[in-house]
Parts: sequence; C-alpha cells; structure tokens
Amino acid sequence: MKIAVIGTGRMGTALARGIAGAHRELIIGARNANKATALAKQIGAQVEAGGISASIKAADLVVMALPYEANLAALKDVDASGKILVDVSNPITADFKDLLVGHTTSAAEELQARAPGARVVKAFNTIFSDLLPREARNGTSLQVFLASDDADAKRAVESLVRAMGFEPVDAGPLRNSRFLEPMGEMNIQFGFFLGRGTVAAPIWQRV
Repeated sequence: MKIAVIGTGRMGTALARGIAGAHRELIIGARNANKATALAKQIGAQVEAGGISASIKAADLVVMALPYEANLAALKDVDASGKILVDVSNPITADFKDLLVGHTTSAAEELQARAPGARVVKAFNTIFSDLLPREARNGTSLQVFLASDDADAKRAVESLVRAMGFEPVDAGPLRNSRFLEPMGEMNIQFGFFLGRGTVAAPIWQRV
C-alpha cells in the first residue's frame, strides 16, 4: 500500500517521518513541489515527492495534513474516489481559541462531502506533532482515536497507527468526529494557553 502525506508543515513533516520509520511506501505531496522534494530527500532515498493532485492519485491511503480549509481546497479538483483519506485536522480559528465548525458537522464530515467517493477516517487530531516521533514518547502508550463509516478503511489506518507505535481506539462512525475535534481543541487549550505544553495527549481510560 502506498501512502501519501499531503503537507510539509510541522504535522505533515512529523507524520511523514513516522510513516517512513514504520517502513511504509511513501510519497510526500505539497503545493510547493520543492518543499516536498527537500523533505523527501531528508527522510530517505526511497521516499517520493510531487504535487498534491499527483500524490493523491498515486496513493492508496492519503494523510491530509493541511489545515482544515486548505484540506478542502486541495480536494476541489481531485478525484479521490476509492482512496482512504485520513483527516488529522482540527477546524480551529487563526488564534487557536475556537472551532470553525462543530456540533452539527465536523472537519472530517466536510472532507467526506468534498470527496464523496473517498473513504474518510478521522485520526491523529489529538496528537501534537511533537509526540509523533516514537522517541519523544519515552515508552508511553498514547491513544489515537479513529472514526469512520468504512470498516476496511478504519482497519487500514489502525494498522498504520500500530506500526507507528500508538494504540488505536475505535471511536465509532465518522459523525463522532464532532466530538473528537473539540477534544483536539481542548488539547490545544491545555498545550498553548494553560501551560501544559505540546507533550500531552488525551486518553480514554477504563477502570
């Protein structure tokens, strides 16, 4: 299975490194092809690079690691039918203090509406980029919540999550992204506004 990571920002870079470290076939896509090429060379000779449309077309599983509105724009003229699209975004405002959508829809559902033939999975939205490298977790088991309406797509992302050293947690259908994204925003509040830093993540703990 070929995986594409779309985006070369902090989240995209960390995800690309983590996926490459899990020995997955990888292509990095970005609006700026030079940035994609530079990151691919940093990660390893086996990593490919290209534009957004070409990278999505070439991959089986696509990690959309752009901000919410940029994710939607990236899919405007791309046929993603049959692709697994992993939405890692939180639809936050520019000041990080609020959500752009919520309660009656979610970033993941809006992505599904933009690409109706794709199989969207919500994942990684409660994990800061600083915690994506395995060595940054110091052996701590962190959970990644997965929401999707497609069981096979969810299993494929679950396999990737495990390969990257996280514990996948089935969070139900895609509409439950309406709950996961506020969790992501609360994590941002803890990290940036309440002094906890970017080395914490929520877990669902049973007793």
